[in-house]
Amino acid sequence: MKVTRISVGALETNCWIVPLPDSTGECALVDPGAEGERILACLNRLHLRPRFIALTHGHFDHVAGLPELTEAFPGVDIAIHSQEASKLGAQSLDLHRRDFGIAGNAAYVDTLWKPLKEPTVLLNDGDTLGPFTVLHLPGHSPGSIGLYWKDKNILISGDTLFYSGLGRTDLPGGDGAQFTQSLVRLFTMEGDTAVYPGHGPGTSIGLERERYR
Repeated sequence: MKVTRISVGALETNCWIVPLPDSTGECALVDPGAEGERILACLNRLHLRPRFIALTHGHFDHVAGLPELTEAFPGVDIAIHSQEASKLGAQSLDLHRRDFGIAGNAAYVDTLWKPLKEPTVLLNDGDTLGPFTVLHLPGHSPGSIGLYWKDKNILISGDTLFYSGLGRTDLPGGDGAQFTQSLVRLFTMEGDTAVYPGHGPGTSIGLERERYR
């Protein structure tokens, strides 16, 4: 199994394409943060189509590529934690302007905005999505999640854990105490668990656990 990473948008968000077992040409598509046409071209080169699109959280740099993909794959499921559902749908623009205005990047939203469809799958801790188990990891945002594939020992960590870095907690809904508890949860995982983060290169639970002891 080869996991493909595409770094998209001005904030270089990692979009992950994960082939799914027991399927013919299906994949999980995680965090299409921008450049939907480029993501679509990559899917075509790989001869894959998404069984579902999963979002580790609702910040605009993780969802802005959705419109092109939902147009190309009508009816594809869009999965996000229940506490992030308001970041999608017809009323979501004001929330994204607020979040990125605080971050100093409101123009990023305005220049790229296209209407976002409502989610079709609302996730909660312990749910399964294809081969993944949903880990609720609040702190960066209220409904941040990780996607853990136990059989492959991989974790898609969103903006909670990076290579030599941690997610920020100063955007609306961020919470430092919750973030700390989410890290504690991750650091109980096997050290050789491969981590595919929301930005930057991959890492492992063991490597990052050593950094933050």
